Amino acid sequence: MSNNTSSLAPSATSATSATSAPAGGIRFYLFPLAAVCIWSGNTIITKAASTAIEPAAIAFYRWMLAVLVMTPFLGREAWRQRAVVAAHWPRLLLLGALGMAMYQGLAYEAARTTSAVNMGVTVALMPLVSACLSSLFAGERLSSARIAGGVLSLLGLAVLSSHGDPARLFNGGVHIGDALMLIAVTSNAFYGVLLKRWALPLSTWVQLYVQAAFGSLILLPFWLAAPASPLTMQNLPMVMYAGLLASIGAPFMWMNAIKHLGAPRSALFANLIPLLVALAAWALLDEQLHAYHALAGALVLIGVAWGQRGGGKAK
Repeated sequence: MSNNTSSLAPSATSATSATSAPAGGIRFYLFPLAAVCIWSGNTIITKAASTAIEPAAIAFYRWMLAVLVMTPFLGREAWRQRAVVAAHWPRLLLLGALGMAMYQGLAYEAARTTSAVNMGVTVALMPLVSACLSSLFAGERLSSARIAGGVLSLLGLAVLSSHGDPARLFNGGVHIGDALMLIAVTSNAFYGVLLKRWALPLSTWVQLYVQAAFGSLILLPFWLAAPASPLTMQNLPMVMYAGLLASIGAPFMWMNAIKHLGAPRSALFANLIPLLVALAAWALLDEQLHAYHALAGALVLIGVAWGQRGGGKAK
């Protein structure tokens, strides 16, 4: 996922450079809503997959499926621009590692030891993490609003990881699944910052295609080293959802959202993810919702909103 939405989905940020068109009707709001629903569903799939397939296997199968599906449509264009791809392959490789291999691979691993609700709240941190990384690597000023927002959001994560009793952090430490998810979110946010800063001379779809191919190559040795986990009737629908809807469908919807509504208006829909994930986890996974989930989610979202108030002036 890519958000500033800078990292809610691997290719979303590159679409932010598209020219924003004025909203032509209420139907255009279906684009960001559909993208956010798909990404929320992917969090549920990620949690459900934790008992059905090895994390390395579903991460590899997902991106290989996406590459295979995109090849008939993008393979020829990627080959035509092979000189550009060759000139920028180290950057494309790093982007594939951060946005495809590391982000989703860690998320699948995190799902083994944390809940879908916790994952949804952590994903909501993406815009703020992206803003902080932009201040470090893209010359944007780290305002007092962003610092305050970051502290508030971290407090929300502490409430979440400690189940409403932050004192437990000093006794048992940070939950491993929540820590892995935070690293995954940071990886994907860094992906979005680099994607925007580098502005590679390739179309969004060709970049997605090449990065997915690199991501698959990076995940290949992890898949080979992991315990055998073949596709079955139980896990195949999960792989198809992740490889088709989450890897191709959601980016397409998000790019259209930004085209018709603009990036700022589209980004507001990302705030629905924790709520949608919580409701779906309660309805589909029988996860229990507690008061600390609501408190943690509120602190994270308020922190994100507060942090985004501070503009990013170049240093």
